[in-house]
Amino acid sequence: MTSVRTTHVRRRPLAVAAAAVGLLATLLTAGPAAATPDPGDAATQGAVTAEQAAEARTAVRSGEIPGVDEVVHSDNITHLTNIPKDALPGTNSDLAFQGKYAFAGNYDGFRIFDVSDPKAPKTVAQVLCPGSQNDISVSGDLLFLSTDSSRSDDSCASTTQPATEKSSWEGMKIFDISDIANPKYVAAVETACGSHTHTLVPERKDVYVYVSSYSPNAAFPDCQPPHDGISVIKVPRKAPEQARIVNFPVLFPGEGPDGGGNPGGPTNPGVSKTTGCHDITVLPSKDLAAGACMGDGILFDIEDPEHPKVIDQVQDNVNFAFWHSATFNQKANKVVFTDELGGGGGATCNAVVGPNRGADGIYDIVGKGDNRKLVFRSYFKIPRHQADTENCVAHNGSLIPVKGKDLMVQAWYQGGVSVWDFTDSAKPKEIAYFERGPISTDVLRTGGSWSAYYYNGYIYSNDIAKGFDVLKLSDRRTDAAKRIRMDELNVQTQPDYFEDFED
Repeated sequence: MTSVRTTHVRRRPLAVAAAAVGLLATLLTAGPAAATPDPGDAATQGAVTAEQAAEARTAVRSGEIPGVDEVVHSDNITHLTNIPKDALPGTNSDLAFQGKYAFAGNYDGFRIFDVSDPKAPKTVAQVLCPGSQNDISVSGDLLFLSTDSSRSDDSCASTTQPATEKSSWEGMKIFDISDIANPKYVAAVETACGSHTHTLVPERKDVYVYVSSYSPNAAFPDCQPPHDGISVIKVPRKAPEQARIVNFPVLFPGEGPDGGGNPGGPTNPGVSKTTGCHDITVLPSKDLAAGACMGDGILFDIEDPEHPKVIDQVQDNVNFAFWHSATFNQKANKVVFTDELGGGGGATCNAVVGPNRGADGIYDIVGKGDNRKLVFRSYFKIPRHQADTENCVAHNGSLIPVKGKDLMVQAWYQGGVSVWDFTDSAKPKEIAYFERGPISTDVLRTGGSWSAYYYNGYIYSNDIAKGFDVLKLSDRRTDAAKRIRMDELNVQTQPDYFEDFED
């Protein structure tokens, strides 16, 4: 029998509860112009009240939450190793995989690990190339890196420069990794409003890249409102230097300067105004994509990858603040959308915020063809309350491929790594977890797992502050996934696990 720690609900004094309610109000009303969701270079520390700090220390002493940096986990998780940061001190971000290698993004560049021995990963290369978020993907001999901070030029020696200057650059960088130990920077494509994240749609001769970006401003020459779309880049595999934008489909058409997405507040208080997409996940085997687009979730057809077509659009103006990412189940009849309440820098995994805000939303896909609809079924949030000094909210995860089951591993920043089952869309449940105690019980410092993905029998997590973690999951409900052996994984380009990779 698997042991998962019982959640303890802390009872707060009225003064502390009131302070937490005030924090929640701040999180819900903060718009994207105030802070770009996902931790930025400067978003490393935040003030908490004396009462909140005292409560965190009391919770540690009582054993209600782990101690500072203490590692805890369910019985079916083994923590194999942690590799601290090395030459790249910035924020760790997303992960990609190819063969025996893991590619780890960092706001200062990227790091390549040899994970042929998951208990002892070895660093193969570290590339200095600053530019948040450095969202990362790989396909064949090419590596793709997103830049979503205004830079002086497109080089890896660029410096910060205001977005109000026309000469500033943001967009996609492309590297040749045919020599894995010596990545070569080969191309750059500037994109409107930069590239917060990107998604690959790989084909035989070319790789299409869907670039997600948002938060336009009339003062930014290269990021004009209403935006409301994505950049589509075509990259010839044999000539990546010829990469170019081939389309800018507007996903939220509408009249006037505000476009046609969710208007946000004050119409929908606490909800982000939609000005583009944060992240897109594609399922090439089904010609489908799901977009998490600030105030909206969308389902679209990508049969023609240069001209994606929206099928359905949904909103949740009660519990979702910022639609952050999406994951299909294997049968493509469900989508899990995440809500990044507080932009990844807030303490939202507590009793005051509750189980529905900052959670996953599970949607069934019903109907056929262009008549398919997204139908809400339930929310899922980790059942372990975190301290008010811990940033915690739903973040990046992947499927664990087991036939007949819908299982997922997911990062929750300082909430750690959660493994959960959504086979019954209406009754999701956690089956395993791994987490560290707070970085501090005195201030809120940004940290925790940015991405947690299952790849070839192991869970890999990129911790914002602590480095690269490898976990082993041993559970009869998930052990069948070990038979799936992949030669490449970009989680936002979901594979057909059982068609292509089962032994």
